[in-house]
Amino acid sequence: MLVSIEPAKAKRPDWLKAPAPVGENYRDLKQLVTDLKLHTVCESAACPNIGDCWNRRTATFMILGNLCTRRCGFCAVQKGAPLPVDHDEPNRVAEAVARMGLRFAVITSVNRDDQPDGGASLFAATIHAIRHRVPGCGVEVLVPDFQGSHAAMDIVLDARPDVLNHNTETVPRLYKQVRLGARFERSLDMLRHAKLRNPEIPTKSGLMLGLGESLEEVRHTMALLRENLVDILTLGQYLRPSLKHLPIVRYVPLEEFAELKRHGEHLGFRHVESGPLVRSSYHADDAVK
Repeated sequence: MLVSIEPAKAKRPDWLKAPAPVGENYRDLKQLVTDLKLHTVCESAACPNIGDCWNRRTATFMILGNLCTRRCGFCAVQKGAPLPVDHDEPNRVAEAVARMGLRFAVITSVNRDDQPDGGASLFAATIHAIRHRVPGCGVEVLVPDFQGSHAAMDIVLDARPDVLNHNTETVPRLYKQVRLGARFERSLDMLRHAKLRNPEIPTKSGLMLGLGESLEEVRHTMALLRENLVDILTLGQYLRPSLKHLPIVRYVPLEEFAELKRHGEHLGFRHVESGPLVRSSYHADDAVK
């Protein structure tokens, strides 16, 4: 049975204030992304950490356009009929990585359910392009569920990313409200398949908190992720991108994030990043180290 989601009544806590998107590095990166006609999830998903990350000259590149074929209730990325696949995009991403001097790059995408492989081949092409242009640069990919296609996942795995990330986003009970078009069991299956096929590649997943889940449900979901061989876990506070999106049910206190980090380490995750402003690619290179 689904519960109705009611807005949080409390004022936004001080610990949710992120640095403003200003500064020379921020302006330089914004100009670079514009010049190369690229998209970042930092901008498209209205990430609160954009000021912090861009001033540290880190960004998460979003390939396959900026129009998503799904309509998740939490996500700020535009929805609609996608444009044709831009096959030169991997080369431009690699050029951006080179100009930024990155040693670790994160690549994600919109959902492309219109494509036979869900866009997996462009993920692989982007990994290869970065490795060719910037030898030694680590690459994390944050992939969609590819509608449960193991063959599509294998295309990405065969390109040998340094980290394979797929977010489950929320607890199973809230999927029909939060992740329209997705299934929790399918996401678990894809993560397990990735680890069993390439055991040496760390797998990663993340949850948003504050959407109406109970603490018991979070712990249970964490246990299921670990049982399905996920190595790295991120936990962060859901923030409502606009009034059109799902409301915040509650602000999770810092103490609860700290307790969940300890719980995750007890479950056996190799690394747990847990805090209000944590997002799936936040300090991604630190998680790998």
